[in-house]
Amino acid sequence: MSIFRAFLIVCISLFTANGLRAQIIQDNSKWTFEAKKKSGNKYDIIVHVKIPEHFHIWSLKPGGDGSLIPPSFKFSKNDKVRTGTPTEKGKVISGTLKGLEDILGVVNMYKESVDFIIPATITGNTKVSGTYKYQTCNDELCLAPVTKPFSINVTDAGGDTDTSSAKQLTATADSQAAVSTTKNDGTVNNDTAKGKMAAQSEPAPNTEKKEMSLLLLFFISLGAGFAALLTPCVYSMIPITVSFFTKRSKTKQEGIKNAIYYALSIIIIFTLLGVLLSLAFGPTALYKLSTNWIANLFFFAMFVVFGISFLGAFEITLPSSWTSKTDSKAGIGSFSGIFFMALTLVIVSFSCTGPIIGPLVVVAGNGGIAGPAVGMFGFSLGLSLPFALFAVFPGMLNKIATSGGWLNQVKVTLGFIELGFAMKFLSNADLVKHWRLLDREIFIAIWIVTAVMLGLYLLGKLKLSHDDAPAKNVYGQEYVSILKLFLAMISFIFAVYLLPGMWGAPLNGLGQFIPPMGTQDFVVGEGAKEKGASPGETNDAGPKKYVSEMKIYEPNAVRKLGLTTYFDYDEALVAGKKLKKPVMLDFTGITCVNCRKMETQVWAQPEVIKRLREDFIVASLFCDATQVDLLKGDQYTSKSTNQAITTLGDKALDIQVNQFKANSQPFYFFVDENGNKLIEGGYGYDPDVQKFIAHLDKVKENYKKTHP
Repeated sequence: MSIFRAFLIVCISLFTANGLRAQIIQDNSKWTFEAKKKSGNKYDIIVHVKIPEHFHIWSLKPGGDGSLIPPSFKFSKNDKVRTGTPTEKGKVISGTLKGLEDILGVVNMYKESVDFIIPATITGNTKVSGTYKYQTCNDELCLAPVTKPFSINVTDAGGDTDTSSAKQLTATADSQAAVSTTKNDGTVNNDTAKGKMAAQSEPAPNTEKKEMSLLLLFFISLGAGFAALLTPCVYSMIPITVSFFTKRSKTKQEGIKNAIYYALSIIIIFTLLGVLLSLAFGPTALYKLSTNWIANLFFFAMFVVFGISFLGAFEITLPSSWTSKTDSKAGIGSFSGIFFMALTLVIVSFSCTGPIIGPLVVVAGNGGIAGPAVGMFGFSLGLSLPFALFAVFPGMLNKIATSGGWLNQVKVTLGFIELGFAMKFLSNADLVKHWRLLDREIFIAIWIVTAVMLGLYLLGKLKLSHDDAPAKNVYGQEYVSILKLFLAMISFIFAVYLLPGMWGAPLNGLGQFIPPMGTQDFVVGEGAKEKGASPGETNDAGPKKYVSEMKIYEPNAVRKLGLTTYFDYDEALVAGKKLKKPVMLDFTGITCVNCRKMETQVWAQPEVIKRLREDFIVASLFCDATQVDLLKGDQYTSKSTNQAITTLGDKALDIQVNQFKANSQPFYFFVDENGNKLIEGGYGYDPDVQKFIAHLDKVKENYKKTHP
């Protein structure tokens, strides 16, 4: 019962923590709409705005660097209504903002009041409706831009009577409280004047819709938890789990109890770790942990130790004094070991499970709590159920394993696999720190040798000291079972598939695991790698900033298929303006497994690479490139976290979290040269080629509409 009580207390704390953390900042601006008849069917739709003291809104032409969000009006389709270009009437204030003079330059704003006038032709009595979008700011911060509905009933359409009387109608969206959360350090967590494309605040749905959305989120997260089992980071934990519970579960009943403990531990850890770390340290905490080079070295060492143990070098056991102390306290020792295994699974798996965890963590970091709690619970439940079954299974294995040494052969096989997976974590650390210890050809060579040795072991040609005598047939001859024969064939086939990679073959099927092509020193057809060569570097509109530091991480689509990528957000926008192309912001990571899979299995497709190469500016923004320092002029302090942004990775992650409300990779957002979104939402990890092509075509279509 103690575990359930702890879980209940944690949930209560989870929901109360946010109330202690949030501080409300209200938008008290007042917006009213008036349809004023001029003559005949000619009207002026006038928007009266009252702005509270110490706040301002931007002019229709706000000036600055193109990142400011001016008021805008969108009318619902109505055959009786045609509208023209809005104008403004009021005392415009032009000047610079303190601390942003060099960044924004001169900006235009209104304080106290302003009227916006939209000419319209209305051919009959009707209801004029639509939405309006605006952003209010003070001298220190800007609230998130909001979109609200309005409606006006026109009852005097037609005729030539000139009237100066206005039908004053209350807009259905007099400004409601725009909520912004304040962090514990006193900094406000919302977009500043530099807050390009901040997420729109939609009208609050009714309770029934909210409940349905949370239910849908739960089932989506549950399915994602099941799917996460197939990711390499999670799958690699299966051998460790099997070995751990083989030793621990002596009976079926004990196996079931341990499985329940294990599943509950995963659920509690995932939910708490995701939400509480985000509340305490911001939405990037887990991501930074999963990409940290020290953490990856720890995972590498852990997998090597487990792998060598599986090969029979030694047994991993706790000191007997620890065991006796913990076992004497009502089974605490049993639960503590299981809890540690669950914690290991959570941390190791995060780099692969980020596409679902990331958005939930961002919601938590911005003040919401129901979404992250429900989403994390559903995800962890889906992930924990299969592992609970794995925990039960070793209890049954122990009953049949005594009849032979086949279980030892299973563990040795898993040991080879663990050593192979360990290389991925070492590669992550190597790439982040730029040590060049485990370049692409070295990594592939290690995997080839490991696969060949595993094949030889399965065929009985390689024997370890603790292996049993091989089975013999009725004639007294040693033989190999059909299962081991096929497994050996798979192992040798895998080695043969890897072999061309030693000379630069793309190996698209494994592109998400192996280091990028840029780390390989020799590629057939290219000769020795030249240090300064990078696509687009000699082009006047090509990338210049951070190319020398980042080019080794370029995907094969860049090196062999002619795609040019930029590594700096601002430089990509400038290129988009110069070349008149939409910009694809590729939020990626040096250690991101799913990013490599998208690049090798989606980008490399002819119909995709053709579109990217000809129709888009591609900016690869590496969110874990913390080893690359920003130029002095590019460094700044994040207005949402108050942290110094000094590295290329810091800048990419700050842009993704604070402007696009996401922090998982890969994630693609599409903007124009001013940073305005060309399509709502982004495109996350989804290796469906046709779906990605359709998304690109829709972006291109939207770009043409706004850039005739």
